[in-house]
Amino acid sequence: MEEVYVGIDIGTTATKAVAFNKAGKVIQQVAKEYAIYHPEASWSIQKPHEILEAVLSCIATITKDTSPQLISFSSAMQSVLIVDETGKPLTDAIIWADNRAHSLAEDLKASAQGLHFYQKTGIPIHSFSPMTKIAWFEENDKKAFSKADKFISIKEYIWHHLTGEYVIDSSMASGTGMMNIYDLQWDAIILDYLHIKTSQLSTIVGPTHTFKSDQINTVFVIGGGDGPLANLGTGAMELGKVALTIGTSGAIRLPIDKPFIDVQMRTQCYHLKGKQYLTLGAVSNGAVVLQWLKEAILQTEDDFETLFEQAATVVAGAEGLLFVPYLLGERAPIWDASAKGILLGIKITHQKAHLIRATMEGILFGLLSIMEILLPDKLKQKEMTMMASGGFAKNPFWLQMTADIFQMKVMVAETVEASSWGAVLIGFEALHIETEITKTSGITYLPNKDHKIIYEQCFDKFKRVYPLLKELAT
Repeated sequence: MEEVYVGIDIGTTATKAVAFNKAGKVIQQVAKEYAIYHPEASWSIQKPHEILEAVLSCIATITKDTSPQLISFSSAMQSVLIVDETGKPLTDAIIWADNRAHSLAEDLKASAQGLHFYQKTGIPIHSFSPMTKIAWFEENDKKAFSKADKFISIKEYIWHHLTGEYVIDSSMASGTGMMNIYDLQWDAIILDYLHIKTSQLSTIVGPTHTFKSDQINTVFVIGGGDGPLANLGTGAMELGKVALTIGTSGAIRLPIDKPFIDVQMRTQCYHLKGKQYLTLGAVSNGAVVLQWLKEAILQTEDDFETLFEQAATVVAGAEGLLFVPYLLGERAPIWDASAKGILLGIKITHQKAHLIRATMEGILFGLLSIMEILLPDKLKQKEMTMMASGGFAKNPFWLQMTADIFQMKVMVAETVEASSWGAVLIGFEALHIETEITKTSGITYLPNKDHKIIYEQCFDKFKRVYPLLKELAT
């Protein structure tokens, strides 16, 4: 019987369990969705038990007829919840999209202390980071804060349930705003600022940390964060490649061999393993904007494939309709949690298809503005290959649009479930398993030169709109 290796990807809106063979071919895949709740306008929370149930359900289904050699974990980053000494959650999980700590973060960001924290961690001072969320807990939920045994992420909560351990891999820890990116340890000065102890955080371990589960006779591998693992899973840890992921949110990630700190605090830096780091920019407004458009504005039962087909009937540039999609505030590159979306240039001749296309283009323009920071030399950009992953990588129209807007070669890996496969690759390393991966070119999309000038003009307008209208839009 063929050996099976499972990657669990604990995403923002669903958990996926993907079973691979040693060559990276998907054998089986299951998923279970869960909700994001918004009890107040700036809040985005999830119920820890709902996500735990989804993970356990996916594991039970994927292991029903087979006993995998390993189960390795990927997870969405920047969530935090408080648990007591029994492991019981005292709070909901506050996720990356939650902006309740905005004013606190803005005050810290404007200070010399905030800059010092960024220089230590590589994580911009913003309400998305667990560091600012913990500070919010101290000011606004003193009861839970005073009873806190641990401040942990959803991934740590699930790992503790499975193993009894409180550990966190270095890539997840590097996204918290509390780990020193140079020595890969919790930073004592930042913890003093938060009035918490090292013992209230999980122990930082490498991504190959394992636990033998006797219950299902397999090895659990802790793995990493979904962004770093997506780079690994697509092959974008190699020179000459850059990763683009669009799921609920989105990110551009460039592999580097040592920490990088941006003097203007616009980029993030994550550790993966060894001397492998990533410099990146993440946006809050990925495919969640299309979800909003479909459900709240268009109120249609059409699936996304149908919506994309409609968008394809409109010319590049959406006939002058420009959408700045800052519906959830925005992270990179503007780092403004109070930002709002802007629809510019709408005319009576614009229809549903124009709005869909302008939304897709706006999401990509936001990511292109990050690429300009990571790779300011446009000649070098053109020489790079963009490795695409996430839900958007299943749609040829959106992939071709990406190639046209970035004017780069875009390649899709054999599996778009890059974070799950990246987790399995970490599992191979942990258990010293040699892979049987063959180099493949993947599906490649080349830029349409006819769209180059159109998109350059649209992008120039995109970059100027928000600074001009910021005061009116907030």
